[in-house]
Amino acid sequence: MAKVIEGLYYSESHEYVKVEGEYGYVGITDYAQGQLGNVVYVDMPEVDDEVTAGEEFGAVESVKAASDLFSPVSGTVVEINEALENSPELINQEAFENWIMKVQLSNPSELANLMDAKAYEAICD
Repeated sequence: MAKVIEGLYYSESHEYVKVEGEYGYVGITDYAQGQLGNVVYVDMPEVDDEVTAGEEFGAVESVKAASDLFSPVSGTVVEINEALENSPELINQEAFENWIMKVQLSNPSELANLMDAKAYEAICD
């Protein structure tokens, strides 16, 4: 059973958002990394890029597949997880600790469109 963390927001495309104040940390879920297998590359946005909820912001490549990433929230990228540039496998080791981008939320009300842990678990079964 894939790990799911209470208090995070989840999208149907298997991204999560951890909200801290006006910022959201976006990454892929434990379920998603398990489906992908060994992650070998993470294509991340640039700092100051604008992201839009439901729109593509990058991709994750594994030994068996490439998967587009879709932002669960809208806002401005204020930081990317540079550790993933040289060590993309960190996502496999701990998906929820190794976020991909930090976004300053432009429309926090969008969070209401995402799932909580219980709803997300239901679509992973």
